[in-house]
Amino acid sequence: MTPQDLPLVHGLEQRLFPRDAWPLDMFEAEIAQPVCWYWVAEQDGRIIGYAGLMCIRPVGDVQTLAVVPEHEGHGIGSALLRTLHEKARELGATEAMLEVRADNPRAQRLYRRFGYEHIHTRPRYYRDGGDALVMRLDLTADTAAGTDATEVSS
Repeated sequence: MTPQDLPLVHGLEQRLFPRDAWPLDMFEAEIAQPVCWYWVAEQDGRIIGYAGLMCIRPVGDVQTLAVVPEHEGHGIGSALLRTLHEKARELGATEAMLEVRADNPRAQRLYRRFGYEHIHTRPRYYRDGGDALVMRLDLTADTAAGTDATEVSS
């Protein structure tokens, strides 16, 4: 993800997460952090997904992961998640953590397919009072789930 991607990414963020959308300046701050890495997934030159990682050894923290609805179910989320895991391992992380809305079973299925385990619930974590499931993955285990040819760029 580059600064030039931010207006499009922010527009997608508002569309995909109207209750929890990050403000534009949060994306700007995130991509400027030396401990954060962000990617976009593109198809035909259009951004169709994005993901971010914060890594402070030994933990890689999935900051965000999103795919536009018309492209869900085609392996894009999996490709982005694999990219985050690969970068976290490269940086020396031995585990990955994330929060996911308790009312988002589709995302939870993706994370479980990769081996994430629900370890805690954060009540009223989201702005609208929604709960977050805290999930953890052992990055030292083989957790690859399928393959695809989706292009992911940083």
